[in-house]
Amino acid sequence: MLEPGASASRTRTITAHEIDLFAQASGDFNPLHMDEAYAATTSFGRRVAHGMLTAGLISAVLANDLPGPGSIFLSQTLQFKAPVFIGDTITATVEVLIYRPSRRIATLRTRCVNQAGTVVLEGEAMVIAPPSPETASTTGKDR
Repeated sequence: MLEPGASASRTRTITAHEIDLFAQASGDFNPLHMDEAYAATTSFGRRVAHGMLTAGLISAVLANDLPGPGSIFLSQTLQFKAPVFIGDTITATVEVLIYRPSRRIATLRTRCVNQAGTVVLEGEAMVIAPPSPETASTTGKDR
């Protein structure tokens, strides 16, 4: 239910294979993400996952859990707070801040945290929530 305080999370361990797949899909082959030798010369000291790969975990929560299937992204702010490395286990959480049922618009706090509890990404999303089963049945529309 889309009430302030409602939340949902998903957890995933980032792998080198996922980084490689994201690079293929996005076209972002920055050596910081792709080349261990290059990454070793940076302040991070090793390969870093794409920030947008991490942000994609938020999309998974919104699309699958809260508000769920049929959600439509309107906007997303992102603040990258710490790097995500290969092998990090990231938990993405969304929390309802405001829900306007008349327009089905939800404003949600978004956050990704690593296995050590470090916030690696935070922001705010606005989505159009899918119609509730009650709304769909009264309007004659399928969910």
